[in-house]
Amino acid sequence: MSGSCISPPHLHREAGSSLCVLVQSTPLTKMTARKSGSRLETEIERCRSENQWDKIPELVRQLSAKLISNDDLGELLLGECKLQTYLKENPIKQGASPKGPNPKLVEVRKHLTAALDRGNLKADYLQEASLLMAKLCYVEGEYRDALDHYSRVNLDDMQLVGAPVYRLSMIAEAYATKGLCLEKIPVASPSLSNKNTGSPASNKGVTEREQEIITCYEKSGDIALLYLQEAEKALSAGIQNRSPKPGPTTQDQELGYFLETGLQRAHVIHFKNGNLTQGVGRFREILRAVETRTTQNLRMTIARQLAEILLRGMCEQSYWSPLEDPPTVSPLDDPTQQGHTLSKNYSISRRPRVYSGENLFCPQENTEEALLLLLISESMANRDAVLSRIPEHNNDRIISLQSASVVYDLLTIALGRRGQYEMLSECLERAMKFAFEEFHLWYQLALSLMAAGKSARAAKVLKECIRLKPNDPTIPLLAVKLCIGPLHWLDEGECFAKMVIDMGEKAAEFRAKGFLAIGLVYSLKATDASLRSTQEDYQRKALGAFQRAQSLSPTDHLAAFYLALQLAVSRQIPEALGYVRQALQLQGDDVHSLHLLALLLSAQKHYHDALNIIEMALSEYPENFNLLYTKVKLEAMCRGPEEALLTCKHMLQIWKSFYNLTNPSDSGRGSSLLDRAIADRRQLNAMTLPDFSDPETGSVHATSIAASRVEQALSEVASSLQSSAPKHGPLHPWMTLAQIWLHAAEVYIGMSKPAEASACTQEAANLFPTSHNVLYTKGQIAELRGNIDEAKRWYEEALSINPTHVKTMQRLGLILHQLQRYSLSEKVLRDAVQVNSTAHDVWNSLGEVLQAQGNAAAATECFLTALELEASSPILPFTIIPRAL
Repeated sequence: MSGSCISPPHLHREAGSSLCVLVQSTPLTKMTARKSGSRLETEIERCRSENQWDKIPELVRQLSAKLISNDDLGELLLGECKLQTYLKENPIKQGASPKGPNPKLVEVRKHLTAALDRGNLKADYLQEASLLMAKLCYVEGEYRDALDHYSRVNLDDMQLVGAPVYRLSMIAEAYATKGLCLEKIPVASPSLSNKNTGSPASNKGVTEREQEIITCYEKSGDIALLYLQEAEKALSAGIQNRSPKPGPTTQDQELGYFLETGLQRAHVIHFKNGNLTQGVGRFREILRAVETRTTQNLRMTIARQLAEILLRGMCEQSYWSPLEDPPTVSPLDDPTQQGHTLSKNYSISRRPRVYSGENLFCPQENTEEALLLLLISESMANRDAVLSRIPEHNNDRIISLQSASVVYDLLTIALGRRGQYEMLSECLERAMKFAFEEFHLWYQLALSLMAAGKSARAAKVLKECIRLKPNDPTIPLLAVKLCIGPLHWLDEGECFAKMVIDMGEKAAEFRAKGFLAIGLVYSLKATDASLRSTQEDYQRKALGAFQRAQSLSPTDHLAAFYLALQLAVSRQIPEALGYVRQALQLQGDDVHSLHLLALLLSAQKHYHDALNIIEMALSEYPENFNLLYTKVKLEAMCRGPEEALLTCKHMLQIWKSFYNLTNPSDSGRGSSLLDRAIADRRQLNAMTLPDFSDPETGSVHATSIAASRVEQALSEVASSLQSSAPKHGPLHPWMTLAQIWLHAAEVYIGMSKPAEASACTQEAANLFPTSHNVLYTKGQIAELRGNIDEAKRWYEEALSINPTHVKTMQRLGLILHQLQRYSLSEKVLRDAVQVNSTAHDVWNSLGEVLQAQGNAAAATECFLTALELEASSPILPFTIIPRAL
């Protein structure tokens, strides 16, 4: 210990081999040495801050040669260098225990012991040596020795203000290591008996120990964030001060095991103890700290974890804003821990910088905060994406993909809750950079596009999903659902359905669904067909497919139901009744089966029984507009038009409460991150009337789809010319409202009240001024008033929009008959029969025209056909029931 006055022999040789030279050094020589030593110390400090341990030994040699009194500092630096190098080569993994003594660590201990035992170091360096010795003890598994070193140093007294950057790192690691040691050592002393373990004093000791451990980790995390901010600032300043010559880019700082533990362990303990409130608070503290390049991955992980907690573990009632104090008692926390809530009772002299300023957004509910976090995470995941396919980057690419996939899955949950499928599909489109040969992301995109109503794009994405997973029958079934539903791509739908059927046994129980799907395709093709022979051919194929589906899955009510519906469309009423009853035995509350049963009873002229079935179905499904439309028709026949009008009024009230449609700009929610969807998507799905349907027939034809698109375009032009208020929100609810008004108008026409009928029709015209249904109803009102020429003009305008609207063709044919234009009338009515061969009104009108022309035989045949069809004609066509998977 007393040898500090004598210089080591090697220093004499390196400095000039003579003690006399040193003794007789001039003041200039001493000043030069001090300046040189100062530069070396600055360089050493920089290397320690930037973790450039490979440069330390050479710098120590230079320092020892220049300044004799710093030999103990050299021991400290060499010990630190060798310890850090050892940890870099043998990293401690999270959750793993230290490996114990190692020959390389013996040298570390020798250096640090030498530095500590001589006692010549300055106070700051002595503290650093003690911290390094404690760290070494932890690495060797000597936890109590490590704690002894920390108690001698007294970590809380170490200054953060003005401390070099590297020392901030050492202090942060020291707090983390202390927390790890405290976790390793049990609370109860071995001398205590086991019977006292559960005593109040023992429980208090456990709580105090937990508080001390968490405080260590939270202090470590705060100081680690401060260190990383200061290190990045110093690094940026150093780069700016250097010459602008191009050179190798500086690597990012590495967190390392101890700093990472300090940043991540506190909230883990909070969650483990059931203190969700404090865990969320700790997450927010870390995320509010100013970001550094080193913490980007950590921030993304924490943001994702916090978003998951907000979505899965917190409701709107238990949420508190990030700027508010957390509740003292929260339903989120474990009730058994309510009396042991650990509060933050520490302060540090220097905290990490946090984001601050004016006009910063602050979320007000859990979904908002979760979405904000996930959008930030998504941005970071896209920015740092590893897309290279070369083998060397394979692991990094897999990690990048997994990280991004978790973010997108959570975005799906967050946005799906709000019905924001449009936004979700846009997010998933950005994920396509990751999606090469990745089925999950493609499938998520397809589902989001389906939910957003982008059916055409969804079908194309599903084709890619089928390529990636060709043996999964559910994917082509989803594609069929789109093709026979909103898209009406029947040829493509047939191809997708055949894919499922061709899978054979691989499709398992889904093979029956494949036959059901192709049956629906054939049924819709039969409806679209213009030739009677083609219609009959497709109807035969549809019946065969439905029968096969039922034989494969006899317990599936849908197979029995669609078989009954196809038989009903083919006017095989008794057989259809048998199968619809079978469907109801399998699924007694199926709305479409009940509706079909009511229509079949009306086809047998049991109108009161049909009305009873409809009212029973409405008790289960009071907001189903299809049932309500049928009820209006049946009530007009059984109970009088006044009852039917009351039902129309009830429908308007339901519509008003069902679709709370307002102008989103007037909602007063501009400050919200997310505006709620104008009409909830679930409500739209509950609305079963097809988009492009006739209020009478409900049938979906390829021509009526085209007509509807023309109507929409013309209606928008007419609305703009009339300066009427635009319709906000989805189109579907407005179409429903228009159909309610048209049904009411029809009831008034049946009551011979043209003024009231005209007022109802005008309400519908305000929404869709060029709709062929509106024009057709205007023609009926003109007929009721005796204005034949005006009625003819309205009917011709309606047919110019939709040339295959059968009811308009029938009424126009009768007017032409009244005008004695028999040939033209016969042509119009024959065209109508070609479109719908089961319309008994058209056959009857055609018979009247042929009779007027003197063609008695053909007229008689038409009358007989009309009588036969009328005997099996329901109150509304069977095709009002939607045909969809």
